[in-house]
Amino acid sequence: MEGWSLVSLCVLLGLTARWAVSLNPYSGAGKAPLFGDYEAQRHWQEVTCNLPVHQWYFNTTDNDLDYWGLDYPPLTAYHSLLCGHVAKFINPAWVELYASRGFESTAHKLYMRATVLIADIFIYIPAVVSYCLYLVNGSVKKKVATMLCILLYPGLTLIDYGHFQYNGVSLGLTLLGVLGLGLGRDLLGSVAFTLALNYKQMELYHSLPFFCYLLGKCAKQGLTGRGLMQLLKISVTVLVTFALCWLPFLSDPGQLLQVVHRLFPVARGLFEDKVANAWCSLNVLIKIKTLLSTETQLSLSLVLTLLAVLPSSIKLFTRPTLWQFKLALVNSSLAFFLFSFQVHEKSILLPALPVCLLLNDLPLMAIWFLQASTFSMLPLLLKDGLLLPYVVTSVAFVYYSVYLLSALERSTDEQLRLQPLHTLIPPCLPSLSFSCILKWKFAFSLVAMGGLSFASAVMEPPARLPDLFPVLVSVFSFLQFLGLLLYFNLVQLTEAAGKKNNKKTK
Repeated sequence: MEGWSLVSLCVLLGLTARWAVSLNPYSGAGKAPLFGDYEAQRHWQEVTCNLPVHQWYFNTTDNDLDYWGLDYPPLTAYHSLLCGHVAKFINPAWVELYASRGFESTAHKLYMRATVLIADIFIYIPAVVSYCLYLVNGSVKKKVATMLCILLYPGLTLIDYGHFQYNGVSLGLTLLGVLGLGLGRDLLGSVAFTLALNYKQMELYHSLPFFCYLLGKCAKQGLTGRGLMQLLKISVTVLVTFALCWLPFLSDPGQLLQVVHRLFPVARGLFEDKVANAWCSLNVLIKIKTLLSTETQLSLSLVLTLLAVLPSSIKLFTRPTLWQFKLALVNSSLAFFLFSFQVHEKSILLPALPVCLLLNDLPLMAIWFLQASTFSMLPLLLKDGLLLPYVVTSVAFVYYSVYLLSALERSTDEQLRLQPLHTLIPPCLPSLSFSCILKWKFAFSLVAMGGLSFASAVMEPPARLPDLFPVLVSVFSFLQFLGLLLYFNLVQLTEAAGKKNNKKTK
C-alpha cells in the first residue's frame, strides 16, 4: 500500500509540473504569418478533419504544404484527425478550413494543452511507471525515486507543454517497446516500437538497437530452428503493424511515395538553426554548408553516422542483454543526433529517453546528460518565452535527482564502470581517480551552463556577432554530448562477458 501511495504521489507531482509549465507561452504565440509549432499541430487537425485522406500529404488548393504541411507518418495524422474532430465538436471555428489559420484564444490553448496531458496520461506516464516497477532493480523507494526523476525531466516537459509538441506519444510507445522486450514479450514490444516509428520518423534513431537486439536473441536460439521461427513471427508482426498504419495509402503507389517524400525532406540541407551536433559546431570553423554539395553532405553524414553506431550495434548483436540494449539505445540515438542529416534541436529528446532508463544504474552521468540536453535547447526556449520554467524545472531536476539517487555518493570508478581505463595507465605513472575527475567536470559543466544561461537571457551580444550566445550554447553542448557518447560507448564495449546486469524483477 505504501508503494502505491508513493507511485501516486510521483504521478501527481509529474502532472503538476507539466500543467504548471503549460500556463506559460507556446511556440509562435502571436507571431504571424506562420506562428510556430503550436499552429502546426492545430493546422494538421484542420487539414485532416476537413480533407479526404488522399489530400493530406499533397499540395492542393485546399492544402498549402508551404504552410505547415503535414510531414509526420500516418499515426500522427490519425492522432491529429481525432483531436480535430473533438475540437470541431467543441468549437468548429478552431479547425475551420482556411479561416482558422493562426487561431488563438484562451479556450483553445486550454484544449490543446489538455490533448498533450491526456496523451501522457494514457501512454507516456503508464510506460514510465511500468518500466520503473518491473525493470528497475532495488527497493520500492529506489524504483519510485527513479520514476519521479524521469517524470520531472525538464527537457520533455518544456518542449511538449511549453513549446508545444506530442513527443510523449512516440517516446512513450518506444518505452513500452523496451518494457515488452525487457519482460520477454518480444512481439508486444515490436508492435509498440513499430507504432512509435509510425508516429514519428525520428524514432529511426532507436531502430537499429531494436533490430540488433531481436536478431541477436533469435541467433542465440539458432537461426535454423526455434530462433528462425521467432524471427519470422517478429517480422510478420512488424509488417502487419506497418500495413495497418499505412493502409489508406497502400492502394496508390503515388500516395505512398509522396508520404515518404514528405517524411524525409533532403532538400532542406545538412542542418537548420543552431543545433548542438557535429555539423553545426564544425560549421563555425569550416563553412561546410557552402563548401560541400547537398549530395556530398548527405553521403558524409551517412558514413559518419554508420561508423559511430557500428561498434555498439555489433556488441549488442553478439550479447543481446537488457543492459546492452539500453546502452545501445543511448549510443545509437546520440550518434544519430550528432552526425546524421537534417537534425533539429528537439531531437535530443530521442537519446534523452534511454538515458532516463540509466538513472538508477549510472545516476551521475545520466543526470549530467539530461541537464545538458535541456540546456542545449535554451535558444529555442528563450525564443518561446520559457526562461522562468526552464530555470525552475532545471534546478529542481538537478537538485532532486542528485539527492534522491545519491548520484555523488554512487560514483566510484567501479560504479561508473571505469575500471578498464586503469589498464591504460602505465605502471610508472600514479593511479588516477577517474570518478573524481568526472565529479569536477560535472560541477564545472553545471556552472558553465548556468553562466551561459544567464548571459543568453540578460546580455546583449556584440553587434558583429548577433548569434554569439546560441553558438556558444550549441558548441558547448556538443562537446558535452561527444564526451558522453565516448563514455557510454566505453561502458558498453568494455562490459565483461560474464557480468550480469538488470535482471528482470517480477
